Amino acid sequence: MKVAFLVGRFPVLSESFILNQIAGLIDRGHEVDIYALDGAADHGAKVHPIVKKYHLLERTYYSPSAPKSQEDFTPEDNEFIAELFKRHPEVCEDLADVSKQGTRAIKFKLVYKAVPFLEGKTYDVIHCQFGSIGLMGLLFRNLGLLKGKLITIFRGSDISKYLQKWGDNVYDQLFQEGDFFLTNCEFFRKRAIKLGCEADKILILGSGIDCSKFAFTPRYFPADGRVRIATTGRLVEKKGIEYGIRAIASLAKTYPNIEYNIMGDGELREHFEQLIAELNVGHIVNLVGWKQQEELIEILDHSHILIAPSVTAADGNQDAPVNTLKEAMAMGLPVIGTLHGGIPELIEDGISGFLVPERDSDAIADKLGHLIEHPEIWADMGKAGRDRVEAKYDMNKLNDQLVEIYQTQLASESHTRSLVA
Repeated sequence: MKVAFLVGRFPVLSESFILNQIAGLIDRGHEVDIYALDGAADHGAKVHPIVKKYHLLERTYYSPSAPKSQEDFTPEDNEFIAELFKRHPEVCEDLADVSKQGTRAIKFKLVYKAVPFLEGKTYDVIHCQFGSIGLMGLLFRNLGLLKGKLITIFRGSDISKYLQKWGDNVYDQLFQEGDFFLTNCEFFRKRAIKLGCEADKILILGSGIDCSKFAFTPRYFPADGRVRIATTGRLVEKKGIEYGIRAIASLAKTYPNIEYNIMGDGELREHFEQLIAELNVGHIVNLVGWKQQEELIEILDHSHILIAPSVTAADGNQDAPVNTLKEAMAMGLPVIGTLHGGIPELIEDGISGFLVPERDSDAIADKLGHLIEHPEIWADMGKAGRDRVEAKYDMNKLNDQLVEIYQTQLASESHTRSLVA
């Protein structure tokens, strides 16, 4: 099969679930092209190993960056736009017409995003990562720039935060004209159906991890008595990291021999630095920044407990069962998560870890204290977590399912053609 992956920025370190799907398709002999509609991600020199191993940048086509405002247009931009309109007058006029409201920059935004497709592209499957990208894919297909079965997967912000910004009807046309849909958890599948997606056109396909890369190690109370706790995620409101920091500050009054490592970066870093200073926990709380997968594994390998304190952000943003949580569970760490989004579909409360209410640092501290007091349950919880991840989120099983979904959609198209003939 020939598959087009439509994404936002690429490659994004935190979106290993997309990289895993691409690698899985290539391993199974399928041809994959990647279209980054929002340009390249910027993580400095940090690159996910899959990007290097599969030479994914050589498969990637980037939409050029559009000017952000009227004042940002340069003579070169004017020449570029003029040439595009000269070569593809009808398509460019249609794209500009779709975004005709607002400034000149908004008017031509879609023209820039469509540049990689202006010569026309044909695929068996057009796989749009995130609902907002699905809207782009549908537009380009309707304009004749893309051909193929349109499959869109909803992953979190696109079916939470995006709705709060654009309204509950934003996906009406996509649900009607798209060929098939996926979500990464039941929580978001139910929401998509409530919004108007036909129940028989949408399935759950979890975000998979390569369990073989995350060696399972039973956790026991450390000989030096220093319990190491970890959190992995972007430093944004949705990840609830503030409540993890506050929980650690509270816990340290009773258990001073703890260490809390937070892996990730983002817009709230300065806020967290100030909070850590205010709570006087700089000696035990470490903001260690972005980590490549190998670095992340090394830190988790020396950790005993992971907390994932996700919350519903003020802008409506919510999490699915996050991959970093799965990775920690696969490695044998007991975990603490929140009653939030799709996380309860991953953590079995009291079996592989604990679930607490959102924004409740006292509840997090209470469960951490319980785990520190009862290290004899760590190994069993870790084993239950590993079993759960292997059963539901093994990348190889999920990639096989993805191929089956593609094939089913293509077979239905062939059947329809035979009936018409």
